Amino acid sequence: MGRLGRFARTAAVAVAVTALAPAVAQARGDGLWKVYDRALSDARYIDLTHDITPDIPVWKGFGPSKFAPAVDPLTGQPYTFAANGFEATSYQLATDQLGTQLDPPAHWAPEYPAIDELPPTYAVRPLVVISIVPQVRQDPKYALQVADVRRFERAHGRIPADSVVMVRSDWSERWTEDPAGAKALAADPAFPGVGLDALKFLHRKRHILFHGHEPLDTDTTPTLEGEYWLMHHGFAQAEGVDNLDGVPATGCLVSIGYPKFKGGLGGYARYVAICPPRTGKGVRISRRDAPLPRFDTPLHWDEQRGHRAR
Repeated sequence: MGRLGRFARTAAVAVAVTALAPAVAQARGDGLWKVYDRALSDARYIDLTHDITPDIPVWKGFGPSKFAPAVDPLTGQPYTFAANGFEATSYQLATDQLGTQLDPPAHWAPEYPAIDELPPTYAVRPLVVISIVPQVRQDPKYALQVADVRRFERAHGRIPADSVVMVRSDWSERWTEDPAGAKALAADPAFPGVGLDALKFLHRKRHILFHGHEPLDTDTTPTLEGEYWLMHHGFAQAEGVDNLDGVPATGCLVSIGYPKFKGGLGGYARYVAICPPRTGKGVRISRRDAPLPRFDTPLHWDEQRGHRAR
């Protein structure tokens, strides 16, 4: 056999081995477990989600929500640990636009998907955090501009396609559970936003999955032009995001979870940043994750707060 023949046979064997590699790995039980072992088991996890309370800041057009102990319909009495061995909670939620959210495009454009129609591929994505904190200190109503995105890319590299871009403004530091404070915060017209041109650039030029911001609206324009454009072009967005100050600008993933309400126009979402082990903030996977630790103070209904507390 000549040199070319031997080369062809070697190449064929290499191609065959490469094609079989995924099957061999799967047969050994590796699959994506190796990804977890090598990258996720030692990662830092940062919750980007506000707690939902009855006094959470909410747009004035939706009104307040109410929490109460769940009641046995036969007796009219709340379930108790002493009498029933368990307790439960009744949630009277004024809207699905509450707290940390995932807005599906059907929120404004019914011809596009509702919350239950979003694909499961939203579950984990690369995370990018662009800070406009210095600009907001100078102007509380500052909105992210294309120039900010380009400046970010000069420092950190091109924003990857299919990623989630969170815009850090530190507006979430004003978040409160105080009823008067929550109402005032939701009604304050001076909040940072994301400019329409920046949104178009991120989606049309960088092809991101969606963006997120800390306030309850995309921008302060009279028509909410940014949100209008997003929803009417089939894009989702995250609102009411928290704790972005602890997340590196690049190098993290974001886990995205939300209730799957049938035909839902908004989603109470939970976002968790999964960051490299060297990240200063966040928690690591622990043996105490299961079983979970026991508290010294039991959970109980707090009439003044309107929810369970310790």
